[in-house]
Amino acid sequence: MDIRKITPRFFASPQIDPSDMAAIREAGVTLILCNRPDAEVPPSHQHAAIKAAADAAGIKFAVQPLTHQTMTPDVIANNRAIGAGLEDETVLAYCASGTRSTIAWALGHAGEVPADDLIEAAHKGGYDLSHMRGILSAPYA
Repeated sequence: MDIRKITPRFFASPQIDPSDMAAIREAGVTLILCNRPDAEVPPSHQHAAIKAAADAAGIKFAVQPLTHQTMTPDVIANNRAIGAGLEDETVLAYCASGTRSTIAWALGHAGEVPADDLIEAAHKGGYDLSHMRGILSAPYA
């Protein structure tokens, strides 16, 4: 498991496994946000299997599948509302590599947080969003 800290309350990671729940809980995560479409993974790693494991571990779970083509302003706003924008949760968002989850997080904060701060936070987590400086400089709407 490869949990990457983007902010003190938002983490991104590549695909997680149902057996990762104890480590996720120990990391302080209170909400898992699945950004990976079920079509990309076998049934053992689709959101229902991960949700069942999260429920059993006492971790909240939400799902907002993302592809680069579906990252519309409405989808990004919904993604933020169900996970990345909650003040009282520590969120782990995952997809194939963590990149889509990090991009969605950054787009959800575009125009509110300086683009350079978003890019730096992503970089500290191992994700390069420097090519997105222009789009991150204004609200994503």
